[in-house]
Amino acid sequence: MTSHPGRLGHTWEHWHWDAEAKSTAVQLSPCQQAVYFHTNMLLESEGSAGVRGTKGFCYGEHYWEIEFIEPPYGTSVMVGLGTKQALLHSGKTPFLNLLGMDGESWGLSYKGSLWHNGKSRKYTEAFYDKSTVIGVLLDLESGALRFYRNGISLGLAFTGLDKVARPLYPLVSSTAPETELRLGLRTHRLTSLQDSCLHVISKSIRPQAHLDSLPLPLSMCEQLHITTNTGQHQKLFGQV
Repeated sequence: MTSHPGRLGHTWEHWHWDAEAKSTAVQLSPCQQAVYFHTNMLLESEGSAGVRGTKGFCYGEHYWEIEFIEPPYGTSVMVGLGTKQALLHSGKTPFLNLLGMDGESWGLSYKGSLWHNGKSRKYTEAFYDKSTVIGVLLDLESGALRFYRNGISLGLAFTGLDKVARPLYPLVSSTAPETELRLGLRTHRLTSLQDSCLHVISKSIRPQAHLDSLPLPLSMCEQLHITTNTGQHQKLFGQV
């Protein structure tokens, strides 16, 4: 097993939890790095609740860590990622594993199972300890997603994420009252010359730019369309 990649050629990446993209059963700390689930003491829980990060990823390698401030319990507490179409609340649906309930998200449950497209499979041992840190490594060059537990790799979790063709955002979810998760290390690395070119171009072009008229390879124009059409090209790699 290998240690986490947060210091191996990565640089710090600025993002936090999005106050505009969360379940009503989620509260954020003032710095928007800590998440509190189901804090209404009059209600035991309000179904499965989630929150999305402020930054979506289209290329490069990205790593972030989530700390479980209290021991996880209940039906589901999850770490993962998804598109903007990923559900952030289950409503009146019975408690479920929110991340991975459909094809828009990919998740790891504290019980050790992976979820995507409504299907699960065993991945690792359950983790019940307070202060457990789960790392997420998304490599959009190879399309691979890996998870880490307290700095130790748990192995390959998912493949094919380079084919999604939409930005992928960090996600967490919980069904359990008073769950508290804290955002930790966040880093990224450009993995190819094309990534470096996209990074520079996406920071330089205006939102209304006619991308098809740029003298660039078709594949790069398609990648730029993904970022600019979501209105994220300034946020993806610049300051947030």
